[in-house]
Amino acid sequence: MTDLLLERAGGVATLTLNRPESMNSLSLALKEHLLDAVAELRADTTVRAVVLTGSGRGFCVGQDLREHVAALDAGGAPLDTVTRHYNPIVTTLATLPVPVIAAVNGMAAGAGAGLAFACDFRLASSSAGFLIAFANVGLSLDSGVSWTLPRLVGFARATSLSLLAEPISAESALQMGLVSAVVEPDRLLPAAHELAERLAAGPTRAYAAIKESIAFAANATLADALAKEADLQRDMGATADHRNATAAFVAKQKPVFEGR
Repeated sequence: MTDLLLERAGGVATLTLNRPESMNSLSLALKEHLLDAVAELRADTTVRAVVLTGSGRGFCVGQDLREHVAALDAGGAPLDTVTRHYNPIVTTLATLPVPVIAAVNGMAAGAGAGLAFACDFRLASSSAGFLIAFANVGLSLDSGVSWTLPRLVGFARATSLSLLAEPISAESALQMGLVSAVVEPDRLLPAAHELAERLAAGPTRAYAAIKESIAFAANATLADALAKEADLQRDMGATADHRNATAAFVAKQKPVFEGR
């Protein structure tokens, strides 16, 4: 897979979209490789954190429009890719049982922005930007943006960003809560890996439960959210990480988490 690089080191997996000549636009091959890779990471119990980034000047500018236009001209149905690729990629990425960090090194547009929004953390280079580009090509939202963007910035701002389809600078993204931090370009990957390593050393079973709890509560009643919390706490209370960390706290020692 030359268009997608997958590296593992010390419990951290790094996925790099690798089509720099097209700003990492999502060709059919890249979408299929990305879908396979995130499914592989879900099944790999040695992976405790994931970094997603792009090569070259862009993070990902979304759908490969050259390929898309060729499919339209040939009488095909290229938007079937939403159900075949984007939906399962975003679902798997957003529900990975480990923390996922988007290292946004350049423009994240359209479905590329959707991939970043599906991650748990977004670190942006000072030269990065976002563009909710769908309206510019006469399309509605996909890649989960209708769900993730309002939860990140609120309903009114999400509507404005989507309808106006204007570029968002890294600093503006920070101010509105789209990203967790903005760093200089040469610090982006080191900062992302430092965060990933910190998380990988943490209670990854608890992280998975926290992610599940927050996602469930987004569309639940208070009563249902409380019940879900109780179920997850019951499960976490039986983990070795909880027992060991509690004992370490009482003994005034630093806990060691093993993800079990």
